[in-house]
Amino acid sequence: MTLILGIESSCDETAAAVVRDGRTILSNVVASQIDLHAPYGGVFPEVASRAHVEVIGAVVHQAMDEAGLTYADLDAVAVTRGPGLAGSLLVGVNYAKGLAFASGLPLVGVNHLEGHIYSLWLTEAADKLAFPLVCLIVSGGHTELVLVRDHGRYEHLGGTQDDAAGEAFDKVARLLHLGYPGGPAIQKAAAGGNAKAHPFAKARTDAPYDFSFSGLKTAVLRAATVQPRPGQPRQRGEESEAPLKPDLRVADVAASFQRAVVMALVDKTLQAAREFGATAILLAGGVSANKALREEMGKASPLPVYTPPLHLCTDNAAMIAAAGTQRFLQGQRDGLDMDVQPMWPIISLEAMGG
Repeated sequence: MTLILGIESSCDETAAAVVRDGRTILSNVVASQIDLHAPYGGVFPEVASRAHVEVIGAVVHQAMDEAGLTYADLDAVAVTRGPGLAGSLLVGVNYAKGLAFASGLPLVGVNHLEGHIYSLWLTEAADKLAFPLVCLIVSGGHTELVLVRDHGRYEHLGGTQDDAAGEAFDKVARLLHLGYPGGPAIQKAAAGGNAKAHPFAKARTDAPYDFSFSGLKTAVLRAATVQPRPGQPRQRGEESEAPLKPDLRVADVAASFQRAVVMALVDKTLQAAREFGATAILLAGGVSANKALREEMGKASPLPVYTPPLHLCTDNAAMIAAAGTQRFLQGQRDGLDMDVQPMWPIISLEAMGG
């Protein structure tokens, strides 16, 4: 039996969890910062890191209490090392280092993207999974297509060239005055709209599995807001304050935007699954909670499509503990000099020298 404490603080969720054998969640505590960042329409990095400092101790203690364990019962501490916001990552990594030093437990640094992949191993779907798998990781900070060849063996197929899908949802929701976080707000507004009212085009990219959503955001801006008079360019930063067209049906814009994002994600994921002979498609990350994405991927795919339950789509520490279990069992051990990696790509274990 392997018991791993996971710690996650890559963005705006302070989380801790204990997982047994990489499969069974014994505790999973998340302290959300949504209310703190809502006035900004997005995550404010300095506010996020300060909030992590204030609650991380209590969150870890609660996770241990709910699991009914002491530190002596654990096999290792796994912590998100990156990618993410540098200040936020430092809080979690430094706390994990302190625990490892005080308790003598091994320290395992985990890639946040790998954690999202392993959220599927915390579900009943784990018994059905057979490699290779294609995983679409979509969240506020990431839109990545990854070929999972085996445990700890990955090939990065493509990613966003600009805005991540979740970031695009946040920006468009702000533009349409729908509130924060943007994903649920857009989904709610789109439910009453016509998804074909605005024929927003999918962006073309040079690499077959890359994504681009900044042009889509600009198309929404032009379709939804009153444009400046000729010769009067809109000033930078005014997009969220631009007045909406008086006859605009916000629900139609939201539905059309959501459809354009979903179709771009679905088309490239299915293409990758065909090319690399995947046995199934995995959806992970906060945007994988989107109902339209789940439904369209399931309808369009000839392969099984697996998604985590909603509470495991958003950032959490159970997924970090699950990924950390695999890293620990394959021999990864990190020193107390381990530093954060804000721009850390997902890489295979052998590439790390493990």
